[in-house]
Amino acid sequence: MTVTRLRDIPGIGVDAVGDAADAVGDPEFLRLENLDTDLRPPAVALAATRAAIDDDAANSYLPFQGHRSLRAAAAAHVGRIAGRAYDPDTECVSVAGGLNGILNTLLATVEPGQEVVLCDPIYAGLVNRVRLAGGVPRFVPAQATAEGWTVDPAELAAAVGPGTAAVLMMGPAMPTGLVLDDRHWSALADACERHDAWLVYDAAMERIRFDGRPPNHPAAHDGLARRTITVGSASKELRLIGWRVGWVVGPADIVADIRLVGLTNVVCQVGLAQDAVAAALDAPDADADVAAATAEWRRRCETVLRELADYPVIRPHGGWSLLVDTRPLRMTAAELSRRLFDRAKVAATPMDGWGPSGTHYLRLVFANEPVDRLTGIAERFRHALAAG
Repeated sequence: MTVTRLRDIPGIGVDAVGDAADAVGDPEFLRLENLDTDLRPPAVALAATRAAIDDDAANSYLPFQGHRSLRAAAAAHVGRIAGRAYDPDTECVSVAGGLNGILNTLLATVEPGQEVVLCDPIYAGLVNRVRLAGGVPRFVPAQATAEGWTVDPAELAAAVGPGTAAVLMMGPAMPTGLVLDDRHWSALADACERHDAWLVYDAAMERIRFDGRPPNHPAAHDGLARRTITVGSASKELRLIGWRVGWVVGPADIVADIRLVGLTNVVCQVGLAQDAVAAALDAPDADADVAAATAEWRRRCETVLRELADYPVIRPHGGWSLLVDTRPLRMTAAELSRRLFDRAKVAATPMDGWGPSGTHYLRLVFANEPVDRLTGIAERFRHALAAG
């Protein structure tokens, strides 16, 4: 029998579609199901990884909280964006990827039965970790408009109540590309203060914005500075997916608790990878590197939007993916996914379990296919949706 903590946790769907596409092994398949990218990581990170193979200190559990070089780089990185100084020794801990950081943070901040506020739709992996920690997701609906996704700041604030342990926000959000701004942080600052709630900020994609603007960090808001816990990752912006390195930055008292959870959970991070991530974060051209990658991802996004202009596709404001609303097509997302897979050699993930509205949407990841392969996706859609 499934243990209680797993009864309300479905899969994420990505694994099933990805496994099916791998089993076919057809290079003509468009791989739009998983958050991968073919853009190379920073050269400085690759060089540091190769050097670590011969470094005995990299082949160790210690230090459990992460190498000093990584914590210093991560604390400085978050501090630059948030406009605040963080102590790498007391206000930063390394984790084994961003989602490990999210789970560790939820385990350190959420009592069983307390609520965690999220936007809907949202990545199933975040929802599932709230439930695994014993929390109760409380969803605030985002609205799809002609310009992209929006969420009402007042609705976000109203969702925070006496039973709220934390507000878990991401910007740009997965999978919508929703971007939050000062209006949202101002509304949440008052609500979090009133109800003594944490603001957990998933910063995995914060620089992957298509408007050319810098990140808008909640800790830059005076009312949220002491309540914001930032969870960062090398996987998306730095394209270091297989390195499995992330960080958590926040007030010292709560970071100490998160460090204790980490010791009890994954224990430590990939030793061979930590100095590589530190080097990528510290590199003089770090922002330019992310900007160049973002420009390419935006070209791919615009290609898909242009190709699928006749279909109910919602524009993202950043990130690696966009959504197709399957309701106007009079089918479920799972049905559209099957048609695209079987008829058009397109692997894409239906979003069942990705928040209450997820069942209406199919996710297309544009980060892992070049423009020349994405060109022609409209014809694949037409073939998949043809009668018969």
